[in-house]
Parts: sequence; structure tokens; C-alpha cells
Amino acid sequence: MRPPRALPRLSVVGARVVSGIRARLETSLGRAGIGLPWWVPVGVTAFGVVLAVAAVAQRGALAPPAPIALAGLLAIVTALVWAVTGTIVPPWLKALTVLAAVAVLLARPAVPDFAPVVLVVLAAETAAIARPAIAYGVAAASVATLAVAAARVGLVGFPVYVAAVLLGAAGGFMMRWYVRALDAERAARDAARDQAVLAERQRIAREVHDVVAHSLSITLLHLTGTRHALQQDRDVEEALEGLAEAERVGRTAMADIRRTVGLLAEAPAGTRPLPGARDIPALVERTRAAGLAVHYEQEGDVAAVPDLAGLGLYRIAQESLANIAKHGDGAPARLRLDIGATEARLVVRNRLPGERPAATGGSGLRGMAARAGQLGAELTAGPEGPDWVVTVGVPVGGAS
Repeated sequence: MRPPRALPRLSVVGARVVSGIRARLETSLGRAGIGLPWWVPVGVTAFGVVLAVAAVAQRGALAPPAPIALAGLLAIVTALVWAVTGTIVPPWLKALTVLAAVAVLLARPAVPDFAPVVLVVLAAETAAIARPAIAYGVAAASVATLAVAAARVGLVGFPVYVAAVLLGAAGGFMMRWYVRALDAERAARDAARDQAVLAERQRIAREVHDVVAHSLSITLLHLTGTRHALQQDRDVEEALEGLAEAERVGRTAMADIRRTVGLLAEAPAGTRPLPGARDIPALVERTRAAGLAVHYEQEGDVAAVPDLAGLGLYRIAQESLANIAKHGDGAPARLRLDIGATEARLVVRNRLPGERPAATGGSGLRGMAARAGQLGAELTAGPEGPDWVVTVGVPVGGAS
């Protein structure tokens, strides 16, 4: 015997209905400026409808229908308006209709009576979505309606109903502040995520800038040497060596860019480690090979420099040499790296060109300063007498 297929089909239909109601309700809530989750108004409305029907049934007005049943219809008319038009009526208008409906129902009280509980739901809903003045007004009007019913028709349980209305209003206010706190938390989380994305983009930009600027500077030095070799010395062999070295530097730069972007994007493009302090001598040698006179001194053990600090020192040295190659007019440069027990200090110095003002900014200097800040260090760059000096001291007390 084949299993029935009616239940799976009904579940699919039910899921589609719920999805449609959710989408429509979220649109309506957005237009009305209500920040509650969609299931909250669904539950409140359903509870209110059940209470209104129960209150009418208590008075024997459902079968056969009696005129007082119109009061129950009045209590749920705002839900019917949304079902037909998709529009959420203003809270004050819903409060008027519900208060009027409950006042009519309380003209014929029952024991126990579900009609006053409708006011509890109304007070909670209004406190959650309406302005405080409206919420307090609805709570006061609800209490006044109950008081009139107790005085004129002998409503039983008046103090309990009043306490329930006040508790409903308090619960609505709690929901209101909870939603506000949740919205604030989401906004803060979104802002933090955007800030993290921006910081990561800036970090990638600095890495790529450091690699490209240095490599292009070295490549241009090789090409300049090649041009001189061909124009002045007619030395083809030296020119070919210069071109080969420029090609090698370019390929190395491309590999560095791919590796840097891959590591920062958490998708490694290779297995070569990022450079560190121990690679600064090789950086100096490559710069010398390109034709820039660089004197390098080192004191201390580079193994004591953590990886992150070493990468920062390497990039700062790389950017400094690239700036010297671009703006130094061939003036010699001096690098000194002193590694102590608590700090690794890098000093890069070159003679300023005559009659040429020193640069005061630029993406290279900003990138070096930002990188130093990430390492807990402060970078200084500026003229000292006839020289332009870049100095940075990086803490090395922690482990790598």
C-alpha cells in the first residue's frame, strides 16, 4: 500500500503560505516604521482574535449571531484591514476601535471575562510600537474603561485586570527597548565589519604599494644603467645583463604581489614566507645591483625580531630605498639596524638633493607610518641637516 502524499503536499503549501505572509508582513512593517520581527505581530494578532472570539462566545452571541457580536468584529477590524490592503493602521486608530469594542462587550460582563484581557494585549502592543505618549494614554484609557465597567455593571476582578493591563504595558516597553538595543548592536556589528574590511583593503594596498614601488624603482635603475651602457659605452653584454636583472626583479615582484594578496585574502598563492628582518641585507644587495649606492650596518641578532615586526621593518626599508631611488638623484643611502633587548631600531638616511625641498607626505610615507602604528611604534621622517632621515623603533620583547 502506497503511503499517502497528501501530508507532504500540505506541508509544502503551508510553507509557501507562511513565506508569503512573512514577506507581505515585513513589507508592511517596513512601510510603517515598525522594527519588530514579523512573528511578533502575527502572534499578538492571533492572540487578540482568539480572545475577541472567546469574549463574544461567552455572551452567547456566536450562534445564533447577535448584535453584540459586531463588537468582536470591531476588535479585529484592523487585522482585517491589513489582510485586505496590506496596510497597518496607526496605533491610535487601532486603540480606539479595540477600546470601543471592549466597552460594548463589558456592557454584558461574564465571569470570568475574556474581554478585559483584550485590553492587556492592546496595552502591550501599543507600548511596543507607538510613541510613549500614546502608549501611556492607551493604558490609562484601558484602566478607565475597566473602572467604568466595575462601577456600573459590577465587573468582577477589576484589580486583577488593572494589574494585568499595567503588566502588559510594561512588557511592551521592555520589548521596545529590547528591539532598540538589538538594532544598535546590529548597527555596531555592521560598522565594525565595514571597518575591518576597510582596514584589510588598506593593508593590502600598503603591501602591494611597497612591493610595486620598490620593484619599479629597482627596474628603472637597471633600465637606466642599460641605456647608459648602450649610449655611452656601446657595451651590449652589460646592457643584456641589466635587462636580464630588470626582468628578474619584475618576475620577483609579480610573485611577491600574488603571494601577498593571497596571504591577506586567506587563500595562499604559494609557500614562500613573507620577508622579514633577516631579508634586509638581500634587499640592500638587490638595490646596490641596480646601481644605487647603499651602505648597510647591522648590530644584534635578527632572530630575536618577531615575524610581524620583521615584516614591518623590511617593508619600511623597502619603501625608503624606493623613495631614495625615485627622489634622491643618485645620492648614496645609509641603513642601520640596531636590535636590542626590547627594541629594533631602523634608521635610513640619504643626502637631500641640492635646491630641492624635501617631500612632506605621500602614500609611501603614510603607509610606512600606518605600518609602524600597527606594530606599536612611531615613525619619524624628515630632514636632519643636509639629510633626509627615516627612523622607526619597533618593540621586540614579545614572541613572534
